[in-house]
Amino acid sequence: MNSILNWFLMILPFALWGTSMAAMSPLVSSAGPEFVASLRLLPAGIIVLITTYLFKRDLKIYKCDLKWFLVFTIVDATLFQLFLTYGISNTGAGLGSVLIDSQPLLVALLARAIFGNLINPIGWLGLLFGLGGILFLGVPKEFLENWWLMSDKSISDVTFNVGELWMLAASLAMALGTILIRFTCTKSDPVAVTGWHMVFGSIPLIIKHCLQTNFEIIPNWSIFDWGLMSFASLFGGALAYGLFFYFANNKEITGFSTLAFLTPVFALLTGGIYLEERLTIIQWLGVAFVLMSVFFVSQRSSLWENTGRNTNI
Repeated sequence: MNSILNWFLMILPFALWGTSMAAMSPLVSSAGPEFVASLRLLPAGIIVLITTYLFKRDLKIYKCDLKWFLVFTIVDATLFQLFLTYGISNTGAGLGSVLIDSQPLLVALLARAIFGNLINPIGWLGLLFGLGGILFLGVPKEFLENWWLMSDKSISDVTFNVGELWMLAASLAMALGTILIRFTCTKSDPVAVTGWHMVFGSIPLIIKHCLQTNFEIIPNWSIFDWGLMSFASLFGGALAYGLFFYFANNKEITGFSTLAFLTPVFALLTGGIYLEERLTIIQWLGVAFVLMSVFFVSQRSSLWENTGRNTNI
């Protein structure tokens, strides 16, 4: 039972992030990227800090962690949320989520280079499946057809959305944040660090939004819109980020971060139901590759050990 609960809690952040992408998509166009990004961070950060206090965890950011905390805040909170909302404004929730969740590939390489995390052949196979899934889900169909020599259409005629570049930038910021949390929490509590970095990371976004709108801060949203924002902030922000950085600081980082490949699956399903986004056959193939990737990378140690035993028989 504890094992099932642990897996549920590990997968939950990525499910919440995927559904939050669909919730945020219509809000960005009506209120602006900076406003949505700041509202996703600030209330969520306050909730995380209140929860940290109620559970009597240490709220202090220790001096030895302060420099890395500032870098972590800028990269993982301010830049990540800004790039994310800019990307959402130009891409669909599902496909945007696919591109942003290429970050496990970057995390795996960074974790190998910095922490020496092992990636055996089974793990590399899983990462390749993940990369294939991202290509099938996020790359224009015309480009894939040209690549496979199934179409005579020139690559120069294929249109790539600028939102895809923003999502890839967000992916890089998220990957760096996943690594930076280890340096930031040498003494400080990872849950407290998560809350503080969300609060302070929202400040530049709030300032930027105020300057762009001449301090007309509150958008003309319906109750339903505010409900979507509340979900994206409290569940897709406070709960998801609190769980994510807790596990990122305590679990084997490569295997855990690969669960992020599940986020676009949830985003695509939610986008299909709520935003009426539809998947092509190639995109469904990408979903299958993503699921195989998560299985191979998360189970790479046991699968590789079993392969070794069978070889010795």
